[in-house]
Amino acid sequence: MKRVVVAVVALSGLALASCKKDYTCECRMIRTDDDGSTVTSSDGTYTFKDSRARAEDRCNDLEDSGTDILGEYTRECDI
Repeated sequence: MKRVVVAVVALSGLALASCKKDYTCECRMIRTDDDGSTVTSSDGTYTFKDSRARAEDRCNDLEDSGTDILGEYTRECDI
């Protein structure tokens, strides 16, 4: 009987550990002007209801870099 209780508790712990939760991904835009100065600004907050690993992957997919009319930019996102 004791083994059954331990097994149920262990399985419950595993089930709770893999549950989907809300993770907040915060992005920021880092711009570099022609004169070399940088400006960092907030560029959005996203909520993913997923496992931590999947939420981190989705958050990292939002990262980008390139050039537009305002100059070069890098978009960085973190959970």
